[in-house]
Amino acid sequence: MKDEPNIARLWTGQTTHQEAEAYYRHVREKVIPKLKEIEGHKAAYVLCRPIGERIEFLVMTVWDSMTSIRKFAGAEAERAVVAPEAKAVLVSFDEFVRHYEILS
Repeated sequence: MKDEPNIARLWTGQTTHQEAEAYYRHVREKVIPKLKEIEGHKAAYVLCRPIGERIEFLVMTVWDSMTSIRKFAGAEAERAVVAPEAKAVLVSFDEFVRHYEILS
């Protein structure tokens, strides 16, 4: 393993087809600009797929360290950060995130 690996932070949430654009707009216009201001944030990816009557979003952010992640998430870095705006349009979402060391 590398001395100072980049870390991917993964989270999923689901919404209806009707609310999918509202959720994505929230991420694009509110979340990503705030992430770009945090030292150590490297990238953000938003993926989606239909699952029956719902749309599932997978949000992956890339960070240089857990210290940088804590600047965003606070001391409980494993707990998801879900704004009230997002909660209003999501049907379900992860309460906790997963962190992975990026090997390549």
